[in-house]
Amino acid sequence: MTFTAFRGLAAALATSALALPVAAQSWDMPTPYGDSVFHTQNIMEFVADIEEATDLEITVHSAGSLYAHPEIKDSVRRGLAPMGEVLMSRLANEDPIFAVDSIPFLASSYEEGRALWEASRPMVEEKLAAQGLTLLFAVPWPGQSIYTQEPIESAADLEGASFRAYNAATERLAQLMGAVPTQIETGDIPTAFSTGRVDAMITSPSTGVSSQAWDFTSHYTDTQAWLPKNMVIVNSRALDGLDEATREAIMSAAAEAETRGWEMSAAETAAKMATLEENGMTISDPSETLSGELAEIGETMTAEWLDEAGDEGQQVVDAYEAKMSDM
Repeated sequence: MTFTAFRGLAAALATSALALPVAAQSWDMPTPYGDSVFHTQNIMEFVADIEEATDLEITVHSAGSLYAHPEIKDSVRRGLAPMGEVLMSRLANEDPIFAVDSIPFLASSYEEGRALWEASRPMVEEKLAAQGLTLLFAVPWPGQSIYTQEPIESAADLEGASFRAYNAATERLAQLMGAVPTQIETGDIPTAFSTGRVDAMITSPSTGVSSQAWDFTSHYTDTQAWLPKNMVIVNSRALDGLDEATREAIMSAAAEAETRGWEMSAAETAAKMATLEENGMTISDPSETLSGELAEIGETMTAEWLDEAGDEGQQVVDAYEAKMSDM
């Protein structure tokens, strides 16, 4: 082959290579919950928005099908999966700041929950950034409320009752209400009530419906004791490795997902409470006496959390109280 012919062949190959489409980058995203859960549905919309605006392809692995819930955060930190979803309070053993949204009665409504999130978000972002993680958005579960077989007017009505606990916070809450904490997993709730192992519980209306609480309780006291949040996080190096337009599209989609997710959570609360009522449960607000007692319990548990969280925790609480005073 002559030199001129070689140059011509090389030029032709280069031109054809440039004409080939660039392969889209693919990411995996593990989540802990099934496709029917509103958090997962919100994430599907979030991913669709990103894919519509960019060449990034994201496969959502729901229901712990790629990594189990306890493994997701570390898989994102290590870059095994660039993006994932976790319950924020699952990280409380790393730093008490991650438990701020699970302090009973510190924030007991969506309005208060939003103010608490705005107050705590900068510090949560800082804690994640130190581990090479970037927070994209967070969405709350419906508020936690009390299920009983009889109406309750005060904490005295729960004295000595066997009260379902599923973590350290709910165990402490039961103790402060004068009840006896009993560890019961979600799947065991109906059996625990039917066999008398437990007399009352605090959980979301979503769990109340999924466990068909009307079969073993009759009263739902709408305390909205706390609104625990799920966070969607991304590996910071993976995010920084994307082009600027793709990064901007992800952050824009994340902002929309947070707004949409909070709206979906509120709608979920209303829908599930309606289902409880349709199945014969009595829905009521806490009495003035009970509200006062629960507020005192909230103050006690906040003080206990502050002992762990120290100055950083106090900064968050001060910022939250300042936001509430401006409302």
